[in-house]
Amino acid sequence: MRPIQPPQGTGTANRDRPRRRRDLTLPMPQRDPASLAVPLPLPPTSNSAPSTSHNSGPSHPLIHFSELEKINRVGSGAGGTVYKVLHRPSGRIFALKVIYGHHEDVVRKQICREIEILRDVSNPNIVKCHDMFDHNNEIQVLLEFMDGGSLEGTHIPNEQQLSHLARQILTGLAYLHRRHIVHRDIKPSNLLINARRQVKIADFGVSRVLEQTMDPCNSSVGTIAYMSPERINTDLNHGKYDGYAGDIWSFGVSILEFYLGRFPFAVGRQGDWASLMCAICMSPPPEAPETASSEFRDFIRCCLQRDPSRRLPAARLLQHQFISQYFGHQNQVHQNLHQLLPPPLPHSS
Repeated sequence: MRPIQPPQGTGTANRDRPRRRRDLTLPMPQRDPASLAVPLPLPPTSNSAPSTSHNSGPSHPLIHFSELEKINRVGSGAGGTVYKVLHRPSGRIFALKVIYGHHEDVVRKQICREIEILRDVSNPNIVKCHDMFDHNNEIQVLLEFMDGGSLEGTHIPNEQQLSHLARQILTGLAYLHRRHIVHRDIKPSNLLINARRQVKIADFGVSRVLEQTMDPCNSSVGTIAYMSPERINTDLNHGKYDGYAGDIWSFGVSILEFYLGRFPFAVGRQGDWASLMCAICMSPPPEAPETASSEFRDFIRCCLQRDPSRRLPAARLLQHQFISQYFGHQNQVHQNLHQLLPPPLPHSS
């Protein structure tokens, strides 16, 4: 019987060598490539220098941060403060959002890349992102100014007006989804209106980055009140989360809230986390009342399905009868939308 020979290269000389230490590094988690930020060049980080604008030209000249003058504070939340600002050379009015916090470099760069992507977003029902600055270590985003404010607290019992409003929001949402952008925070306070009665979606993109580093129940992403059940409770839907379907749920809750004039669940939207979770995840989805039209009731059902795969996408909801039946009366409804303008809020400087 032949003796078993040691493997080649394991002689005495090799035994005396120090053994190589095993690599103890944990493998990096795999991420969906579609969810990664596009590696666009970052704007300069000088306190006074502006980022390079993609909107340069006769109607969109380069805007320097030093040329902006704050007029007053428009609003603030957990994610930042928004100011009404004047661009002195052109006389144009903008909104300047100052994002709270001194974020780590990785998060900071990702936010900048997201904003770079958003500068290419152009749709009449989405608030335009004009430019971005890194000033005094704070990220500041220059946005289109919506002089009518948000639709939070607005009551719209007229179905024809509500249909026109829903159509504008869905048009913006369908555009974002076609570009593979998920909003993740659709709610009345992120739906803005201007004096021309245009309704636009605001506050998207950056919130997706911030939610990875903050408590999602108390951050710029906002309350869980408008989140879909499967996003709150990851045990639902086999742990799968479809961001597009999640946006449709949030849209449906918002539209039903406009119709009812109140948050459509049995608890208040500012309630504690446990009460909201139980109401959203364990109770049947809210429905439009029996007094509403059959078209509107079905429209809400198409949005608020517990199974995300059964929620209609934005493009198909635009073809729903609740939307299409009023499309021919758009001009008349458009003239009545001034009633949606909320009363002006007191501004503090």
